[in-house]
Amino acid sequence: MLKLDTREKVNIVWFKRDLRLADHEPLRVALEDGLPLLMVYIFEPSLLNAPYSDNRHWRFVWESLDDINSRLLPYHSKIHVFYGEVKDVFSALLQYYDIKNVYSHQETGTWLTFQRDIQIKKFFKDVGIKWKEFQNNAVIRGLQNRETWEARRLEFLSAPLQNPPLERIKSIEIKTDILQIFSANRFIETLGSNNKMQKGGETKALDVLNSFLKSRYKGYLRNISKPNESRQHCSRLSPYLSWGNLSVRQVYHAVRNHYSKTSNKRDLQAFESRLAWHCHFIQKFETEPEYEFKNINAAFDNIRLDRNGEYLNAWKEGLTGYPLVDACMRCVKETGYINFRMRAMLISFLTHHLWLDWREGADFLARQFLDFEPGIHFPQVQMQAGTTGINTIRIYNPVKQAMENDSQAEFIKEWVPELSNLPPSLAIQPWKITPMEEVIYNFKYGVDYPQRIVDCEETYKHASKILWDIKKSEESKTEAKKILQRHVKSR
Repeated sequence: MLKLDTREKVNIVWFKRDLRLADHEPLRVALEDGLPLLMVYIFEPSLLNAPYSDNRHWRFVWESLDDINSRLLPYHSKIHVFYGEVKDVFSALLQYYDIKNVYSHQETGTWLTFQRDIQIKKFFKDVGIKWKEFQNNAVIRGLQNRETWEARRLEFLSAPLQNPPLERIKSIEIKTDILQIFSANRFIETLGSNNKMQKGGETKALDVLNSFLKSRYKGYLRNISKPNESRQHCSRLSPYLSWGNLSVRQVYHAVRNHYSKTSNKRDLQAFESRLAWHCHFIQKFETEPEYEFKNINAAFDNIRLDRNGEYLNAWKEGLTGYPLVDACMRCVKETGYINFRMRAMLISFLTHHLWLDWREGADFLARQFLDFEPGIHFPQVQMQAGTTGINTIRIYNPVKQAMENDSQAEFIKEWVPELSNLPPSLAIQPWKITPMEEVIYNFKYGVDYPQRIVDCEETYKHASKILWDIKKSEESKTEAKKILQRHVKSR
């Protein structure tokens, strides 16, 4: 005699890096299906303990979930939050619910989430669950080359927002024992709060977007490279895009709508171009996830083989003796943000001037960046490290960068207060201080602030010769052609 299946039929929306309610196609389709709906987010221990993960990321995620649940109160619904591995949580849910469909966005994550998705796809198939994944932003899964990508990107971004009909939610109560077994409460309690970092959530994201388009975008181009001014005039939307409080399409629509309201179109156009670069780099990572752990151009494999723990620790602690480098590192560790130019300089200093492998610092920086987006982070790290063979080799001079972008040393003095009594020229280059000036400013070079650990003029020559020799080699050119075929539209 067949046993009657009394489990309630449900659909599930699995939230990952799409922590919003607006422009959420998986949620829209799930609601239109009509079955009772469970919305879930899972804090995965394997992901929490990954070398690129930090509590700042998960605090931002929790703030985002809390914001969503506040917005869902009028609909008497919520996202249920679990702590456990994905397969274990879904196995437990299957004991009580007949799960018909799982809806989610495609995730261009790390190798760890890629392997998890392979496992979960097999698990869902084995237990008869249909997993329906939807395109995330303008990143196209299975794309072999870039011949049609730009047109498809614009088509996707120009399409109407996929706003779900929240009034159609048929929410159900989760079983108490599942909540207890996979409770995230103890983990959430460890996250605390930090007022020096941006807060997560769709509400905050919309506020930041609106303030940018209202006034802050004016001066975007003029201030984009400046470590202080960029904190005001750059959009500051990066964590909200990385964790999905906003979709790229929402931002694209908002920017396009604002063109008719302003005569200052140049700054908006510059921002819109960088919005395109956002998807461009994630598309690279989607096509070639090996960016995370190996040189994308194998010709660069046999350099930077020595590990110097002293150099690495000085870089991590902001004690290299180069004030702008140290200010940037201290700033990002405390606030979770520095602008793009300064990020590039940090990687350049690590890989070119300290001659350390980019893998020595990539995970560390990922932990500092509140807006850590794997698809942007790892390709950018390799691009700045000069290991792609297709990009111009850029070796940033931290003194030149300071003179051009922090000429009064305001940013330096804020984050390296040891130099606050020095005039700007000496705060930028403290090694030029004379014995008389040390007395005048009550500052002892090498005691109050460390001496330079390397001479950037010498390290520039060393790095430049090796990298350009490799880039010109036949092996590098052959590899570069393959890379260009995968990631760049042919002309």
